[in-house]
Amino acid sequence: MGRPIKVREVWQYNLGYEFNLIQKVLHLFPYTSMDTEFPGVIYHHPKLNYSRLSPGESYSIMKKNVDAMKLIQVGLTLSDEEGNLPDFGSEFCYVWEFNFQEFDVDEDLQNPKSIDLLKRQGIDFSKNKRMGIHSFQFAVLFMTSGLSLAPTWVDRSRTWITFHSTYDFGYLIKILSRRELPDDLSEFMGLVRMYFGEKVFDMKQIMGCCGLYGGLERMAKSLKVDRVVGESHQAGSDSLLTMQAFMELKKVYFCGPTMESLNEFNYVLHGLVNVVAV
Repeated sequence: MGRPIKVREVWQYNLGYEFNLIQKVLHLFPYTSMDTEFPGVIYHHPKLNYSRLSPGESYSIMKKNVDAMKLIQVGLTLSDEEGNLPDFGSEFCYVWEFNFQEFDVDEDLQNPKSIDLLKRQGIDFSKNKRMGIHSFQFAVLFMTSGLSLAPTWVDRSRTWITFHSTYDFGYLIKILSRRELPDDLSEFMGLVRMYFGEKVFDMKQIMGCCGLYGGLERMAKSLKVDRVVGESHQAGSDSLLTMQAFMELKKVYFCGPTMESLNEFNYVLHGLVNVVAV
């Protein structure tokens, strides 16, 4: 059994310190999984069956929601090829959870059911408002840490692992670019490639070909992967479960001669599958 895992809570006061830790070990851990928590969805498409939306329609409704609302949390997990996590020479392994301050639960647009769920799962909105991270400073440190592939001097071999990540990338690109999302889906996909590099996998898209269905929790259980720290709908915990499920998915379904077939899912984001990034 592996070592116990802890979630490193990141606030404004320790933001620089934690990014410095990440920067020191990035070269040892070429896989990054991420998850975001945000105030739900308030705008919906007239077509109630979302599986029938075109990629452009899916993107336009995501853009409308992301442009209108604010990020609450980002979770990041770093891993090597074997699923090992950073330990910094301690008895624990670590993942990160970044808490943002801009969202005001009393003032800002939100889906009340989503907010109630996040409260039940332990997110303290008053603490986020008092102690949370300025998204601008997060963006600066994210861009200079090596996590973003936008600078020309960074190692471009990083692989990003996500689950149903349209909104995750939407919110991250919004704060990294400091502007609303572009109107054009192909331009958005170009920004994903610019900021996150050449290897991006969305397990929500991959799992169907493996006979797996449902959300992250159900997929993980099907793979016999248990949540070992935190709660669902906490970004750090969900990023870890995403990474561990991906490592197991890769081992079970894409080992040996079939490994190359995993590359068919590179940049195939769930809901946006008909548009190729440029």
